[in-house]
Amino acid sequence: MVEIKGIEKFAPKDFPGFVSATFFVGGCNFRCPFCHNADLVIRPDSLADFPMDYVLAFLDSRAGWLEGICITGGEPLLHADIDVLLQVIKDRDLLVKIDTNGTAPDLLNRLIAGRLVDHIAMDIKSTPEKYEKAAGVAVDMKTIRRCIDIILESGLPHTFRTTAVPGLVHKEDIAAIAELLKGARVFQLQQFYPEGALDAAYRKMEPYTPEIFFEMAAEAKMFFEDVRTEGVSP
Repeated sequence: MVEIKGIEKFAPKDFPGFVSATFFVGGCNFRCPFCHNADLVIRPDSLADFPMDYVLAFLDSRAGWLEGICITGGEPLLHADIDVLLQVIKDRDLLVKIDTNGTAPDLLNRLIAGRLVDHIAMDIKSTPEKYEKAAGVAVDMKTIRRCIDIILESGLPHTFRTTAVPGLVHKEDIAAIAELLKGARVFQLQQFYPEGALDAAYRKMEPYTPEIFFEMAAEAKMFFEDVRTEGVSP
């Protein structure tokens, strides 16, 4: 079964609208320079696993008030047997939210078809032209677009999220990101935090000011029905 490397026992921001917890799984096929989960991404073996009996006891001890579990990473869909973990969660009448980078369309399709996921959040790193720079690896944009289409056609609640990283995402890029997400209703713009970034150069980078950040959010409102912001107070 998938190895769980971390548990946030109460994580209301991760699964909006529900009393939820978050499970972190290790490993990722991206190397986003601004990522702040370096150990999960490149050193998952250095992190201890939560024993499955502990995970089951955690879920069962919160029966009746916990409503959902967010599965994040790393990249959860690197694990072909993720459906086993999701079935364990669904067997307890809990909702499941998956965070993904959109590189495993076949597995995502399988989870949707199996009714093992209730909400999907996909990170959109940048415009197609800057995607590889933002992801830190070669990226097949056909795969990214296929995952976007799968999510849009699934009928499930979903959120597309972009981190406002200076040098990777500018106000002028929002229109191109919106074109990539044509048909999406919910878009979330997230503030970049330099602390602990995977690339040391990004640890010295200044985030956008709140003024610029909210100008980007206002631009997004021209294309999306529901624009949410995270990490900056109005």
